[in-house]
Amino acid sequence: MRTLVFARAPVAGQAKTRLIPALGAHGAARLHRRLVRQALAVASEASPGEVELWCAPDCRHPFFAECARDFGCSLHAQSAGDLGERMSAALVAALPALLLGSDAPRLDSDALRNASLALASGNDCVLVPALDGGYVMIGLSLPAPGLFLNMPWGGPKVLAQTRERCIRLGLSWAELAACPDLDRPEDLAFCPPHLLDGLPLAKGS
Repeated sequence: MRTLVFARAPVAGQAKTRLIPALGAHGAARLHRRLVRQALAVASEASPGEVELWCAPDCRHPFFAECARDFGCSLHAQSAGDLGERMSAALVAALPALLLGSDAPRLDSDALRNASLALASGNDCVLVPALDGGYVMIGLSLPAPGLFLNMPWGGPKVLAQTRERCIRLGLSWAELAACPDLDRPEDLAFCPPHLLDGLPLAKGS
């Protein structure tokens, strides 16, 4: 089963921008690098030889080549469109597949293996909810572009609307244990300490 990791290039001012108030532009980009590598390590442990890194805005940043070398993942450029359109295009290339971002460092290889089992046991969709009302991972066993269209990404209703769409589309789904993601300065409390080593954390974060 393919495991897809979505990631932006770690460019200061363009990566993890909502964490810039706590870490500065360069600190946020450095953390993003570490988070992407963490996600690839977890994915590679769960699905050796079947990990794809989907890159934005393209695959040309040297960091992506470094990831391909270190983790043996293949590189793919994300398509045009909003997040939902890009996710749908990546997933339908070959199913079943799991897709995760790089901002949930508490997501482990056991969760990915359990997600694969949920699809293999007959579910059309599997989700790992985030604590903020979204989700940190989705898996599909069949094409379901309606899950992604016109979704209010980044808002607190993404998970609820995804459930509603599963019902409307007649999809069976499973949900695993919720996992925190790192979007805002207050979320850094959930970040494993080693990923923050040496970063310029602002007081009060």
